[in-house]
Amino acid sequence: MIVCIAEKPSVARDIAEVLGAHTRKEGYIEGNGYQVTWTFGHLCTLKEPHEYTPNWKSWSLGSLPMIPPRFGIKLIGHDPGIEKQFHIIEQLMQNADEIINCGDAGQEGELIQRWVMQKAGARCPVKRLWISSLTEEAIRDGFAKLKDQADFQSLYEAGLSRAIGDWLLGMNATRLYTIKYGQNKQVLSIGRVQTPTLALIVNRQLEIANFQPKQYWELKTNYRDTTFSALIRKSDEEIAAEEEKNGGKKKIIENPGIDPIANREEGEALVERIKDLPFVVTSVSKKDGREFAPRLFDLTSLQVECNKKFAYSADETLKLIQSLYEKKVATYPRVDTTFLSDDIYPKCPGILKGLRDYEVLTAPLNGSTLPKSKKVFDNSKVTDHHAIIPTGVYAQNLTDMERRVYDLIARRFIAVFYPDCKISTTTVMGEVDKIEFKVSGKQILEPGWRVVFAKDVKETAEEKEEEDENVLPAFVKGESGPHVPDLNEKWTQPPRPYTEATLLRAMETAGKLVDNDELRDALKENGIGRPSTRAAIIETLFKRNYIRKERKNLIATPTGVELVQLIHEELLKSAELTGIWEKKLREIEKKTYDARQFLEELKQMVSEIVMSVLSDNTNRRITIQDAAAAQAGEKVKKEPKKRERKPGTPKEKKPKATPAATSNADSLVGQPCPLCGKGTIIKGKTAYGCSEWKNGCTYRKAL
Repeated sequence: MIVCIAEKPSVARDIAEVLGAHTRKEGYIEGNGYQVTWTFGHLCTLKEPHEYTPNWKSWSLGSLPMIPPRFGIKLIGHDPGIEKQFHIIEQLMQNADEIINCGDAGQEGELIQRWVMQKAGARCPVKRLWISSLTEEAIRDGFAKLKDQADFQSLYEAGLSRAIGDWLLGMNATRLYTIKYGQNKQVLSIGRVQTPTLALIVNRQLEIANFQPKQYWELKTNYRDTTFSALIRKSDEEIAAEEEKNGGKKKIIENPGIDPIANREEGEALVERIKDLPFVVTSVSKKDGREFAPRLFDLTSLQVECNKKFAYSADETLKLIQSLYEKKVATYPRVDTTFLSDDIYPKCPGILKGLRDYEVLTAPLNGSTLPKSKKVFDNSKVTDHHAIIPTGVYAQNLTDMERRVYDLIARRFIAVFYPDCKISTTTVMGEVDKIEFKVSGKQILEPGWRVVFAKDVKETAEEKEEEDENVLPAFVKGESGPHVPDLNEKWTQPPRPYTEATLLRAMETAGKLVDNDELRDALKENGIGRPSTRAAIIETLFKRNYIRKERKNLIATPTGVELVQLIHEELLKSAELTGIWEKKLREIEKKTYDARQFLEELKQMVSEIVMSVLSDNTNRRITIQDAAAAQAGEKVKKEPKKRERKPGTPKEKKPKATPAATSNADSLVGQPCPLCGKGTIIKGKTAYGCSEWKNGCTYRKAL
């Protein structure tokens, strides 16, 4: 008998239908020589510390670092449903002639099923089903091309190294910081990816809080109803920033223009100098160009787009695209590539034909050979899975939210087969008394792929700042005439707070600000987290009460800010360093790095962190947020007779909603400190204070 094990009952039913297994049994479906069973996602997990040695049950600094000589797995929790299903799987596997691992085709899916097979004591040969969609055609094709389990050993080792790494760092650092700095009132959760992500948000927030706006002036002039801007010479810092954006490539940049206008008097003097002199057009250049269709979606770019357009959280988008995958209308979602492999190209006409609700857009593509661009089809950019695309199965019975996500995916797929958008960019240069002025205008000559998105292609505010889509009047070199100069007062702006969209991009590039797609692809190697786990990391920060949401903006709570400021060990909070660890995990998957070496380095790192924190003789403590403190107080009042918890084992408290009566007073919490301007307002037992009190700020306001 051949036992197939899928990750969910719904997937098992699809596979059983294709294999001709129709007899339903308890916990599996049988027929045609197959027994198709399932897990419920993770059934197994790494053992808890106390399951290695009883000495690790109580939380104490003396027991750190906790490094088991060998890691073991166990069933998750004490759920009777999980135990019952596991025993059914165990019995099937021990009597099987062959097992086919039908888990999700990714690192996590590999780990889930391998752990179950290990725990069940499976001894027979194992094959691997590796598919990118759940359509009947894809399942049949996958079973016709089953692979050996051994081909995925490095994928399993990478997943196992990730799990062990998270255990080692999370268990040790969380206990270490909780006991040392948490006043035994709240668990201070530290994670390998979670903490650097929190640090990105906190550092951005502190940057905004400490930002000192600077006044500057812009010199503009209006000639023939067109506003020209005076060229401003770039500073050395701006040139360096441009080079960094271009991947560190140095290029000789002409740097014309006047010095920045630092005060009103200087600006008014320039206006006086030029107002009665003629404006002369010095050059008119027209450049025709092409804009390529937007790239196909990987998981991160889909989450970014859904957050921008619909304000969906990363977690909501992941659940929606997972549902579309299980409904067979979209391909495998947990991917980090925006390319398709060459073998998908022959299937594309059939997929387009299946998009019945988009016939108006697909009709122009019928009867012609579809273009095969290297910007879409590139085997070298595809590893386990290709970009997210429709499967061609007719999309029906979708919720409104699913329909919106599906629409984004379908339109992107259609658009890549449309012609490029042809544009014309006109740049007009002018001069008054040796002061240079410039205006640019962009005109769409042939919309090409833009018709697929119709009015939906709206440029963001940032993109509009770069270049207006306006048609300029016809200017001729050498013409001149009167003009009206003007001086505009401006203030430098602080960086924007992170939204989930911008945070996902920052996680993908380890905090580096990158606009260029090719450069972003290169930095993905050092991104923090995986596409499939980033949404869960952000959700964890919400659950821990380290961050909250204001409209779309992610704001660190006072506890989140203090936790990051409390951590002096860069290894724990640096996105760049965490990105290096992530790169090593990817290299394990590619067989270019040894998993044992990775774990040895991690153990060394954990030991160094423990030693560093234990040798800290300062009296630093973290302020527990009022919601948690109030809850702790209530428990003490309500339960005076209950057994006392050992001081070394604090219980994690879920944040409680602040009562309406106190919400106005607590609006102070998180505001910038009015005294020092650096810290944020925090609430103590008797008064409000500043989070910078450790650095000498004396702000206090009685409750």
